[in-house]
Amino acid sequence: MNGAPFRLLAETELSRRGAVIGLGAALLAQPALAQTARALGAFHDVRSYGAKGDGKTIDSAAINKAIEAATKAGGGTVVVPPGRYLCFSIRLKDNVTIVLSAGAVIEAADPTVHKGSYDEPENDMEEQFQDFGITHVHNSLIYGDGVSNVAIVGRGMIHGLGLNRDGPGDRWHNKPGWKSPRDLGITPREARLRDPKERAVLGRANKSIGLRDCHNVVLRDFIVLQGGHFCVIAHGVTNMTIDNLTIDTDRDGIDIDCCRDVRVSNCIVNAPKDDAIVLKSSYALDRKVICEDVTVIGCKTMGYVLGSLLDGTYRKSDYTSVDSVGPLGRIKLGTESNGGFRNIQITNCTCENSRGILMGVVDGGTLEDVIVSDITMRNPVNHPLFVHQAARLRAPAGTTVGKCRRVKFSDINVSGADPRYPCGVAGIADAPVEDISFTNIEVTSRGGGTAADAARVPPDKRETSLEVSFMGALPAHGFFARHARRLMLRDLIFRTETPDARPTIVLDDVQGAIIDGIVSQRPREAAIDARGSSGVTLGDIRSFD
Repeated sequence: MNGAPFRLLAETELSRRGAVIGLGAALLAQPALAQTARALGAFHDVRSYGAKGDGKTIDSAAINKAIEAATKAGGGTVVVPPGRYLCFSIRLKDNVTIVLSAGAVIEAADPTVHKGSYDEPENDMEEQFQDFGITHVHNSLIYGDGVSNVAIVGRGMIHGLGLNRDGPGDRWHNKPGWKSPRDLGITPREARLRDPKERAVLGRANKSIGLRDCHNVVLRDFIVLQGGHFCVIAHGVTNMTIDNLTIDTDRDGIDIDCCRDVRVSNCIVNAPKDDAIVLKSSYALDRKVICEDVTVIGCKTMGYVLGSLLDGTYRKSDYTSVDSVGPLGRIKLGTESNGGFRNIQITNCTCENSRGILMGVVDGGTLEDVIVSDITMRNPVNHPLFVHQAARLRAPAGTTVGKCRRVKFSDINVSGADPRYPCGVAGIADAPVEDISFTNIEVTSRGGGTAADAARVPPDKRETSLEVSFMGALPAHGFFARHARRLMLRDLIFRTETPDARPTIVLDDVQGAIIDGIVSQRPREAAIDARGSSGVTLGDIRSFD
């Protein structure tokens, strides 16, 4: 990289878009080239624009000046040197890379403590079909709206100390007591200002990084501590790389919503009180947009105490959500599903001390062509692998029930599973899940299920959220399926550390299933319960005894 061709490239293209995505970080390691770049004006040190980095001065205005200067020059790299930069809103612009140097910390200011405020939330929609925090991005510490060719890279930190952890909630036509602004004769913004919960969050932020309608985005190498309601949330973003982030937070880690061509790789996310990596297809763009062509590879998610990832102690969390199950910190597809999901791959990931991998649609939309493979899961607090279809329909009036189909789980090893919560699938009577396969999977649980557990008939609810904790302990110790069509279970091993009286596999209203290569503690005649099912083909079923 020290040869003539690279020097020529640096001299002729450095102030142009070639410097935008990551080249700036590479040049920082080359002092001579960095000096040339500064001479050409491609590098913008935020201290040159007035930033102090003393942890007391509000530095967001200076950082925004540096970003404006870089984008006006046709593109460039904004360098944040070591220091602690107290900030309100930082606005991303076209063709700009922000380099967070090692030792640099951008700290979210608290409007109740520091003089200033964050930008006001955008998107005054009459109805919101998702939580407040998902609907807006302008109320973020760092945000981009409609920008292209942007990056945030480097080994610095974003510390969301002054961010909110929640929002005022949602508003939609089926919510009890909700009245539309049209019915009240006012604008959506006026309605928001009348709502004391929504008015109270004006001037505050609840996200570390928010992106909307952006193109060509790179987020790489930095750390996020205590990232607010969402550390990274992206709506309608195309061609995005999120690589090698370390996130230690108490709400969501990475949210990919209505996006296309996204790669999330090599990230470590600790999120004990919410989802670690979650794909959504909400109505935040005021229209239905599918979330598609997304790869999550080589990541680790967990649910330890906030901060214990960064300090290396990995302390167990005693947090339990409203369903009293335990910490979250998982990988998920769903919650909001208006536009659906397509062509999703989750592979070579580790999930530890958290909830299992959950996916499905409950607000309309279609989930299809999803592959989950090469997963190591340790000590999941609920169902290790589950697909759920329901009809909550938190969506525009007239939305119909969605579909879940063509999902493949393979090459997965689960240890320390809670015996109450086996793997499974659950559709609804008028919308069964279809063409789901589980292959080459090994699950070890503590066992201990009783005959009373085996006799349980779990609640069958049509209108639910994506969570399946409402079903309680299930009547199978290995796999439970309800309202499914064309189910494939092949080469599965289910171990229990203590004897378990439940069948290994329970099928309830399953039409068409192939079950082959099953190994469990139970003998063949007691391993399968196919109540109310038909077209079930049983192959090789063995017990360890």
